[in-house]
Amino acid sequence: MTLPVPRRRGYLDWLRGVAVLIMIEAHLIDSWTRSPDRETPEFGVAMIIGGMGAPLFLFLAGVAVSMSAGAKLRRTGDAAAASSAGVRRGFEILALAYLFRIQAWILGWSSPRALLKVDILNVMGPSIAAAAAVWGAAKTVRGRYLAFGIATAGVAFLTPVLRNLPFLAALPDPVEAYFRPVAGLSNFVFLPWAAFVFAGAFVGLMIDEARSDRSERYVNLVLAGAGAAIAGISYSLTSVRNPLFDSYFWTTSPAFFFIRAGAMTFAVAFAYAWESRKGGADAWSPLKQFGRTSLFIYWIHVEMVYGLVSLPLHRSLTWIQAWIAYALFVLFMLACSIVKDYVVTTWRNRKRQAAAAA
Repeated sequence: MTLPVPRRRGYLDWLRGVAVLIMIEAHLIDSWTRSPDRETPEFGVAMIIGGMGAPLFLFLAGVAVSMSAGAKLRRTGDAAAASSAGVRRGFEILALAYLFRIQAWILGWSSPRALLKVDILNVMGPSIAAAAAVWGAAKTVRGRYLAFGIATAGVAFLTPVLRNLPFLAALPDPVEAYFRPVAGLSNFVFLPWAAFVFAGAFVGLMIDEARSDRSERYVNLVLAGAGAAIAGISYSLTSVRNPLFDSYFWTTSPAFFFIRAGAMTFAVAFAYAWESRKGGADAWSPLKQFGRTSLFIYWIHVEMVYGLVSLPLHRSLTWIQAWIAYALFVLFMLACSIVKDYVVTTWRNRKRQAAAAA
């Protein structure tokens, strides 16, 4: 029997919740672990795992671009409006990035230079806008697959070349910081991070095309196989030196990019399988709760982990103490997420009741 697929895929919320846990782990363990324990292999592994949070957020943002645009197109029949809505959302996130920097500057008593820092929202916003524009420029589904595939591969493979272009050095530091790392300004750069949004948009097209439970199962089987193959092949090529350009594995290597892109594609299928277990889709999940409020959690947790409020904990906890603190902090963030939803829901209900009474 063919059933309509719910518009909101809970397994994508679940996977975004996993990204939230990884994000908190990366920031808290980095900020609160004392210096001697930072030299251990375990700390290095924790940082490698923590490094998956940001690309996963960007990847899922790309998935959302295609799914949101596709849903709006089906509702209105207007592809241009669907694309424009995605572009606006991208620039809204960029505006939030600058607002976040102002907040961090005020609360952290930092230098005005900190206002120009390029963080994940600064990269995510324009990348979402670019992906939405690409979606609108391609007039067919096949054309969108082709456009996103070219954009993903182009950014990934050209990053080692583009980041070394001489003209970038002539740009003002706050502009250059968006394209290649500038000390004190760049936490993230477009090259290659924007490619994760394009890769996610490609996967989002596949999920958006699924119109039944059966087709969605098939799509996720394809994603599992393709993701594992991409990651495996890319890993096997890490020992092969590229004769055309030099790259550094952890930052500009196309192989490392596709290892992560393949792993995240496989993770989408894993999340689908987990949610498809008996009772999985209907049960309340803390990961789905985190996933639905991921921007809120990002917004409040960074200052709590790195800011003045936790200053006595900075670089002061042993390895074990840091992980205990992580567990307690995750529970606190979950409580904040639930309270936030309750407040928003209560406010909306009162607003509706007032409008009905009027």
